[in-house]
Amino acid sequence: MTKINIYCLFDRKSNFQGVYSSLQAVHRDALSLCNRGNHPVRLRVGSKYLAPTLAVVRNLFKGQTNIVLTYVSDGGSVEVLKTKLIE
Repeated sequence: MTKINIYCLFDRKSNFQGVYSSLQAVHRDALSLCNRGNHPVRLRVGSKYLAPTLAVVRNLFKGQTNIVLTYVSDGGSVEVLKTKLIE
């Protein structure tokens, strides 16, 4: 049985943008979709805001399934959902 992590990307209006098997690729696209406005992109985790580096995202997703991370800026936000594909 193969277990594959998949990442789904949703834009500001909760429209589905794509599905990825690479954390690096979904992180890159989430940053580019969210990078609107004058303020830098941040990761919202509860009431905290973190710098959106690949290492931070990897550590937040580590060992978790069905978790959503939100990238925010003054121009809006995008969400990345991590889930598993079991074959």
